[in-house]
Amino acid sequence: MPPVKRKQSRDDPPGQKQPYYIFSLILPLHQTHGSGIFFIMHIEVLKSKIHRAVITEANLHYVGSITIDEDLMDAANLIEYEKVQVVNVNNGERLETYIIKGKRGSGVVCMNGPAARLCAVGDTVIIISYATMDFEEAKKHTPIAIFPKENNKM
Repeated sequence: MPPVKRKQSRDDPPGQKQPYYIFSLILPLHQTHGSGIFFIMHIEVLKSKIHRAVITEANLHYVGSITIDEDLMDAANLIEYEKVQVVNVNNGERLETYIIKGKRGSGVVCMNGPAARLCAVGDTVIIISYATMDFEEAKKHTPIAIFPKENNKM
């Protein structure tokens, strides 16, 4: 797309050169409609959550992340390395990290690295995943919420 020159405004000093604006960076976020261009609004919404899982381990000297039982991940539609927010119900701490896949059926929910200082074994947490989507699509979106039973089993 060629550069677009801004129209002269009556508030601009006479003879002032107008800057060129290059819109190539925003092209993927717009659509044309008739004679004009309109922009698509995207918002971040709740994608899924594991509500009230219990921390089974805290490994301070691991590189980082949260390890989650693969059964819980599948039920909540989470994937390995996905960014999540972890909210500790016991102390109110909130943190962002990424998921590492844990052994299927083990019930493991392990805080790793520095985040291990924000959760203790036995703490109840909510693990939240978000998605960015088109505003109209978001109106129809239904998030997934799972509620693990004792020992983080489905």
